[in-house]
Amino acid sequence: MRYIDPHIHMVSRITDDYQRLAFAGCAAVSEPAFWAGFDRGSAAAFRDYFRQLTQYEPKRAALYGIAHYCWLCINAKEAENVALSREVIALIPEFLDSPNVLGIGEIGLNKNTPNEATVFCDHLELAAARDELVLVHTPHLEDKYKGTRMILDMVKNERRIKPERVLIDHVEEHTIQPALDAGHWVGMTLYPITKCTPQRAADMVERFGPDRIMVNSAGDWGHSDPMAVPAFMHEMRMRGRSDADISRIVYENPLAFYEGCRRFTGLPRRD
Repeated sequence: MRYIDPHIHMVSRITDDYQRLAFAGCAAVSEPAFWAGFDRGSAAAFRDYFRQLTQYEPKRAALYGIAHYCWLCINAKEAENVALSREVIALIPEFLDSPNVLGIGEIGLNKNTPNEATVFCDHLELAAARDELVLVHTPHLEDKYKGTRMILDMVKNERRIKPERVLIDHVEEHTIQPALDAGHWVGMTLYPITKCTPQRAADMVERFGPDRIMVNSAGDWGHSDPMAVPAFMHEMRMRGRSDADISRIVYENPLAFYEGCRRFTGLPRRD
């Protein structure tokens, strides 16, 4: 069965991971701009990073038959520096016409600070002005519920952005319902320690249904598993769910969301 990993940081993964993804049936990956493991010191560093996401990484993925898409922003971990953040945001429009760019992301909050909120709203302004999809990072652990509520309020206040054009990522049991109630798409991140497991994700699908729900690995520099989406698919099969039910979550739903991007040319709907 083909699937899409809608949130994975392939710049941090070795080429063997692309091969493993291809063997498992991965048709496409979606890579949000994120932290490099250290705070970058200039807007020029981000320009080079955006070139990597829009020019180099798609070619690397294509060697394994995988389509590569990306999102652009300055991530929440570096958003405390408002001046630098605004310099980076000013660079983004020159890359938005790249054919593999899906929108603005992963923007969001890290420690729920006023500066992070300011930069989040600056990104929303750009997304609204350019009619872009938005991918949102919600905070970790003890900061998650408060940060998610702050994010939902800020997105609601940007009335030019329709709720269905926003994906709230890293939802867990206590944050998925508010995001769905607000009309957004949601992503469950199958991260070994700080987020979710395939079993918990399957429980949430059983509780909340498959509408506007995706799962992702968020594979990055840290302890993470790029094969987490296939692990979720296996868990769903073990629970007796049909291939059609599983495909809806791991393939059809990401496609439906991405079709809101004017640059997205699509992937086949069926095997």
